[in-house]
Amino acid sequence: MFDWANSAFTTVVITFVFATYFAKGVVGDEHLGASYWGYAMGLSGLSIAILAPIFGAIADIGGRRKPWIAGCTAVCVIATALLTFIMPDPAYILPALILVAIANIGFEMGVVFNNAMLPDIVSEERLGRLSGWAWGLGYVGGLGCLVVILTGFDLDSNAHVRATSLLVAIWFAVFAIPLFLWTPDQPSSGLPVGRAVKDGLALLGRTLRDVREHRVIVRFLIAHMIYGDGLVTLFAMGGVFAQSTFGMTTAEVLQFAVIINVTAGLGAAAFGWIDDRIGSKTTILISLVCLAAVGGAILTVDDKTTFLILGAALGIFFGPAQAASRSLMARLVPQGKETEMFGLYALSGKATAFLGPLIFGLATAAFDSARAGMATILVFFLVGAALLSTVPAPRR
Repeated sequence: MFDWANSAFTTVVITFVFATYFAKGVVGDEHLGASYWGYAMGLSGLSIAILAPIFGAIADIGGRRKPWIAGCTAVCVIATALLTFIMPDPAYILPALILVAIANIGFEMGVVFNNAMLPDIVSEERLGRLSGWAWGLGYVGGLGCLVVILTGFDLDSNAHVRATSLLVAIWFAVFAIPLFLWTPDQPSSGLPVGRAVKDGLALLGRTLRDVREHRVIVRFLIAHMIYGDGLVTLFAMGGVFAQSTFGMTTAEVLQFAVIINVTAGLGAAAFGWIDDRIGSKTTILISLVCLAAVGGAILTVDDKTTFLILGAALGIFFGPAQAASRSLMARLVPQGKETEMFGLYALSGKATAFLGPLIFGLATAAFDSARAGMATILVFFLVGAALLSTVPAPRR
């Protein structure tokens, strides 16, 4: 249910609604807006890369993870709600980017602690299914929020578009409640906060010093860092690309988002079984190769209908690449270091996460075309897949 709750933020705010409103309404220039948006996503990603391993190690020492999830959720919800006050005026460009960056940091940090709970609540042979089903449910949650927006909001009205941010904030806050009520948490270590911080930093330091003991994890994290850049950029810039390249209206972008969420949810849920059957590594490799192939085809089309069909196909492999990465990490982490290692996992996903959106923004600005920006994503997929192929699969 936490995946259901938080997916509304990435679907509505980061990708399809507020991102396009920012580029077209606030900035007034789709290409310049795409560049600004890419810079904001990149800088927030750099902040997450720094904070996630530190807070993860501290959380492992403290034991409990729910308080961290609650704090991160509150940050994301409040910052998202404040986006309602961003007017269609260039004077609001900087406040919008600051709030989006803060909200994204809160969202991503919450994901770190949520992911770390995975190995504690399900057996190893079911990790792929739980991760895939949860990720699939997340896409359904994003779709549900989009349906509410499409049926209850006038997307030709700037006031209604801005109000979708308030809806997302309420959606996230309400549907996150089941996690706090019913999901088991680790017991508290009882250490004072200062001691937990000190011991957590010492634990992180030992892990980094003894990195050779975790060389398989390190190799996977480097591969994840590269193909993760492609996934982050694809999701963050997808709505802007659809609007600027194919002239899609906000309503059409939302309809495209509905299609993507349906196919991505089905793909993540179905590949959860495949993950447990053939292994997480193989599932990721299949997904990345298919993403690169379909993405390459999208760059060659000019008509909107073909783009929608290929976009739907792209969604099938987007969810499994993420869900199987989470389950592979859960299979690799040593017991007792789950949050710290998932902090490093977030680091691998964010250490260079600024690079993908930054390169997208620079390529878009240099060629005055979002196609050029999107073309850079394919390189991340292929290089990441090549490195992942060298990682030994966990013993089953």
